[in-house]
Amino acid sequence: MARKNLIEVSNEVRPEASAVAPRDSRPIAGFIPQSRSGGPVGGITRTLGNITEKVERANDLERQLAEGQTVVELDPALIDASFVADRLEVDAAELAQLTDQIREHGQQVPILVRPHPDGTGRFQVAFGHRRLAAAKALGIKIKAIVRALSDEQLVVSQGQENNARTDLSYIERALFAYRLDEKGFGSDVVMAALNVDRAALSRMRLITRQVPIALITAIGSAPEIGRRRWVEFGEHLETADIDALLKMLSADNMGGMSSNDRFHHAFALATKKPTGAKAAMTSTRIGDLPVKLKRTPATATFVFDSKAAPGFDEFVQERLKHLYAEYQQQRGA
Repeated sequence: MARKNLIEVSNEVRPEASAVAPRDSRPIAGFIPQSRSGGPVGGITRTLGNITEKVERANDLERQLAEGQTVVELDPALIDASFVADRLEVDAAELAQLTDQIREHGQQVPILVRPHPDGTGRFQVAFGHRRLAAAKALGIKIKAIVRALSDEQLVVSQGQENNARTDLSYIERALFAYRLDEKGFGSDVVMAALNVDRAALSRMRLITRQVPIALITAIGSAPEIGRRRWVEFGEHLETADIDALLKMLSADNMGGMSSNDRFHHAFALATKKPTGAKAAMTSTRIGDLPVKLKRTPATATFVFDSKAAPGFDEFVQERLKHLYAEYQQQRGA
């Protein structure tokens, strides 16, 4: 009997529990209020919670944009080119073909931009210049990934995208390296942007030292001309008339030629056998150093042996300013 009474007691409802008046717990818009919150404080808390949630969502969107996780549509008029040019020219036929593809199928691959460091509300391209040009021609918005990039990150992204797409000719890559050097980027950044080792970068720098930049620009991208041909061209320029080459390349009949043909014409003129003073060139090795000195009556050129001493030319180049300052000091003494 004791066991039976115990079970009956455990199922009873205590009188004091039923004496409390039941609260109206009907849900309002799917929200069931807490039992201790019935005054205005609860409403204020909920409002603040909603505001906080919206702020967090906005901050999260900004973070995704900064990390490049979200594709947005931008007005092409708000986007400027990279601060380091990587092309000598844009092929009109290729650009027209790309424009037609985007018109028919839409833009499939977004471009990469960063907030412009010198203009609020503007952007700067890391890669996708031709897609941007096509969007401008079509009068449509451009799909882009916005990412906060330093100058170093921008040029590395710019160079690596071009490397992945095999987009630039050899001389454009060499000229890109030259422009990065001019902007003061270190060799590590330049090598990362071009995806080359130190020896390959040294050979690119040799070409832009041997071939004047004005001459490279006049010839153009020359996509069919590789490193060896440019090196050979640079060697012949030591005795060539650069002014005559530039004059020839600026002639009206050169305007309709491809850049490959312009290179061949310039090469043919540069390799003509020199006469008179220009033929008087000597070449001597400097002691046991991996360097030759080539002299003409008007010029002197150091030629470094990159195989015997990779990177030695770069080592010397980095110290030229100090050496020249020392030379001027001695002359003034």
